[in-house]
Amino acid sequence: MTAFSVLDLVPVREGEGVREALAATTQLAREAEALGCKRFWVAEHHAMEGIAGGATSVVLAHIGNATQHIRIGSGGIMLPNHTPFQIAEQFGTLDALFPGRIDLGLGRAPGAGPELQRALRKDLAAASQYFPQDVVELRALLTGDVELPIAATPGLGAKVELWMLGSSLFGAQLAARLGLPYAFAAHFAPDHLDEALALYRRDFQPSDALAKPHVMVAMNVFAADSAEDARLIASSQQQSFVALRTGTPGRLPPPITDYTQSLPAPARAMLDHLGQAAAVGTPGDVRDAIEGFVARTGADEIILCGATFDPGARLRSLELTLDAFSVPAG
Repeated sequence: MTAFSVLDLVPVREGEGVREALAATTQLAREAEALGCKRFWVAEHHAMEGIAGGATSVVLAHIGNATQHIRIGSGGIMLPNHTPFQIAEQFGTLDALFPGRIDLGLGRAPGAGPELQRALRKDLAAASQYFPQDVVELRALLTGDVELPIAATPGLGAKVELWMLGSSLFGAQLAARLGLPYAFAAHFAPDHLDEALALYRRDFQPSDALAKPHVMVAMNVFAADSAEDARLIASSQQQSFVALRTGTPGRLPPPITDYTQSLPAPARAMLDHLGQAAAVGTPGDVRDAIEGFVARTGADEIILCGATFDPGARLRSLELTLDAFSVPAG
């Protein structure tokens, strides 16, 4: 049976600030736990007015205190922005606070321009080249499987579940070689989905952490009582995608009725392309779309994405989605 998890970017909505964004994310995590989701992940982004999850480990500590048993983790930490030692300490601390609940999803793309590179005091292009070695070093700092000249305290011996994230063949190759579970970001970059999953499964090498391939795929999911309402709540994220691709990112905007009809052809085509990893509609519509996507990908888990301007709409969307899978299809 396919497991369901939730990915959240801690969206900052127009007319609100970071405090409200963190409160909404915390409530979403509680709802995900109550509904039986397996994981709740937060993604690292920096210097973006509309995303408040940059201090990812701090956000996760707050979510851990607000929940009881759901796994919490990064979807992901962009390792070139950091040193392996720093991340080992941070997630070793999280594991000590919330034992048996911590996931550490790792990504290679720094997603940073020159201003952020200066702010982080990092040559991110050079750091990205060392990503495979840094992943191996980070794993050794946590597990001790390779002797290192320094030990991370906290960190060494922490039971952190490492994941490789990706939207290209690179992450799939590295996950297979290291024997890690693999999460594919189809919700914003679906182009290489099928090829990457096939490569990962074909080349997978069992490790102490994982005996066989394990795949999670991200989908944008918006469920509502009517298809019209679902399309409406989805329009806020669609606006954000268009703004990002046109170089004008900002806070999450209010929904717009029939938003896509007002767009030029290139923007509509971009959203249609992303729609191959989306489910928007009534609970039945969403169930059918997710089942079709699982049949296509063979995913062991689906991680549900999709920010809404009204936080209550996302809570309702998650509830309807999970309820749709608790009732056998007629």
